[in-house]
Amino acid sequence: MSYLKLANGVVYDPAHGIDGDVRDIFVRDGKIVAPPADDQQITRTIDLRGLVVMPGGVDMHCHIAGPKVNTARKMQPEQYRGHEEPKKLLDRSIFHSGAMGSVPTIFTTGYKYTGLGYTTCFDAAISPLAARHVHHEFNHIPNVDTGFFTLIGNNHFAMQAIAENDHAKIDAFLAWLIEKVGAFAPKIVNPGGVELWKQNRSGNATDLDQTVDGFGVTPRKIIQQITRSANRLGLPHPVHIHTNNLGMPGNWQTTLQTMESLEDQRGHLTHIQFHSYGGGGVEEDSLCSKVEPLSDFVNRHPNITVDVGQVMFGPTTSMTGDGPLGYFLQQINGSKWYSSDTELESGCGVSPIHYKNKNFVHSLQWAIGLEWYLMVDDPWQVVMSTDHPNGGSFMAYPQIIRLLMDADYRSAKLKEVSPKVLEHCQLESLKRAYTLFEIAIITRSGPARILGLKNKGHLGVGGDADITVYTPDENAETMFAVPRYVIKGGQLVVEDHELRHVVTGKTLTATAAQDIDRVPLIEQWLEESYSLKPQHYGIADGQFDRVVRI
Repeated sequence: MSYLKLANGVVYDPAHGIDGDVRDIFVRDGKIVAPPADDQQITRTIDLRGLVVMPGGVDMHCHIAGPKVNTARKMQPEQYRGHEEPKKLLDRSIFHSGAMGSVPTIFTTGYKYTGLGYTTCFDAAISPLAARHVHHEFNHIPNVDTGFFTLIGNNHFAMQAIAENDHAKIDAFLAWLIEKVGAFAPKIVNPGGVELWKQNRSGNATDLDQTVDGFGVTPRKIIQQITRSANRLGLPHPVHIHTNNLGMPGNWQTTLQTMESLEDQRGHLTHIQFHSYGGGGVEEDSLCSKVEPLSDFVNRHPNITVDVGQVMFGPTTSMTGDGPLGYFLQQINGSKWYSSDTELESGCGVSPIHYKNKNFVHSLQWAIGLEWYLMVDDPWQVVMSTDHPNGGSFMAYPQIIRLLMDADYRSAKLKEVSPKVLEHCQLESLKRAYTLFEIAIITRSGPARILGLKNKGHLGVGGDADITVYTPDENAETMFAVPRYVIKGGQLVVEDHELRHVVTGKTLTATAAQDIDRVPLIEQWLEESYSLKPQHYGIADGQFDRVVRI
């Protein structure tokens, strides 16, 4: 059996407490392994002397596949005109061309993640009815392992079970749904609010204790019962929560109440920047950052984790499972808009957006995101994200890294935004600078641990051989923009900064113990309530070669 030896690299492996130690790493059959007993088994050695070695990046919150993503591509064809292919490709029988824009094609998405040193990514909001579509798209995304979170916070069956306070019924449905659609985790989006908006365009859930008409449940009860169910079932990533009132002035109080409602249960709050606003009323100047009280709560509660949803300046696209939010954004900016009512499960909204550095609100959103990275004490509780493409492209990650590692650069960029921002947040006073060790946590080891991926985000024996090598540079953006080597599943896909090979990744899905006696009742309800037959809902075992259940 042959080995690949990565020799003399400066290794950052936070999961094992390795902070810049010079080490050798051995790879065989797609895994990181112990050194061979006989050096003659080593068929190739790459000398990484002076180069930085990290696990492959893990993006735990992005939007890259499914109907809403494809709608966004159709909505803005002008973004794809004149774009070059992502790389000068070597063999068109193996590689596929693509285009960029704020919503890249499925092929370009895989190539561009590879080009940043990322090897795993999760789509954060897929309706169960769209799951089969997503699995087909994942079959064609190159070089990265994938997975998705499925929407449940406005599902009629779930809300009925919650109203009945039938914990066994909730558990049975959640376990059945996750396995049936091939999802990795449950996703709660504006619980109850999407359903209220679908009933009445002026409706939404603005309070956690507001009753959802027709169901007798509240957002608080939806959050608590689904979270407790997911933890009881032992799902690797129990619950991914998009709280009510996203983007609204004063929504920090809703966010705090959501955190409190989790009690001692594990839970993850996503794109937290969009949920951290003080103020209210019609006066724009009342808007302010409320990161301090929210981050203080996170710092005192290790069961809670967040990803940031960093806003970056420039044109992009908002896409969300939060239908009322999509409508609200369209009312503000008057741009194109698409909304989908997904039967009895969820909704979604898609609309172009342009973040401008001289706009006070956009500048404050940018600053609030950075405050989150800098005010959460433990980097294991905060994850890098742009909520791609909602806050900006994942291609902005290298610039975000520079903003976190270089306080002087951050101060210089702060002078380029709306000056009013200084009066409404604390960013100017925050001098913390991230280390490479901490960057490895928030982009790799942290998201892997939060997701419960035991084989990802580390460089220990038994881990997946997903490895990225960077050339050190005083400019962190330059360093992280183009890796020297990327190894995916033990295969060298980037060498000397060039994309050399394409490999097929895995689609990671979760499973939980099924209550088989209740499955017929669930499928009978589906038969009576949906336009789609139960046999066409979700995926069948063995239907997709990429699917791996963990």
